[in-house]
Amino acid sequence: MLIRIHPENPQARQISQVVEILRNGGVIIYPTDTVYGLGCDIFNQKAVERIARIKGVKVEKANFSFICHDFSHLSDYTQHFNNHIFKAMKKHLPGPFTFILPANNNIPKLFKNKKKTVGIRIPQNNIPLEIVRELGNPLLTTSIHDTDSVIDYTTDPELIHENFGNLVDAVIDGGYGNNVPSTILDCTGDEISIIRQGLGIYED
Repeated sequence: MLIRIHPENPQARQISQVVEILRNGGVIIYPTDTVYGLGCDIFNQKAVERIARIKGVKVEKANFSFICHDFSHLSDYTQHFNNHIFKAMKKHLPGPFTFILPANNNIPKLFKNKKKTVGIRIPQNNIPLEIVRELGNPLLTTSIHDTDSVIDYTTDPELIHENFGNLVDAVIDGGYGNNVPSTILDCTGDEISIIRQGLGIYED
């Protein structure tokens, strides 16, 4: 199923349709401010396992991130972190960054593993933000790689639907995506370090 949603002003009816799919344990592909992502409701174990199978990884070893609507969910899934990290997040989010933070005890329960960290994203794209806002909790997210060995990411949602449509319940067409992923920042130590330089330019 291909669902077209306006990137600037997402239509409420289509957002509700996507949220219904997620609440029923569905898996979706959707735009972010970087590359298109693969996602599901973090509380649906079967959907999480399905994403792991699509990615060809084991759930307990997967590096999934959460898409949040704002900072209100942070304390639900992360341990306390210093003021410097919080200021950096406030400065760079929403934006093309993934902040790796120390996870609290809720994360191992969600994924049935011993995970000690969680990636947090607040993308600068109204479509995932509206989905998460209506869903009421974060969206599990991971980027989808192209099947072509030459390019890493597909930017055309119709091509994504062609390649992955049979693996997911819905592909959201929010226009062409980027082909550069988010910048990953490790915030588990005293200082913030760049694990992967992506689209976001980090300024201390």
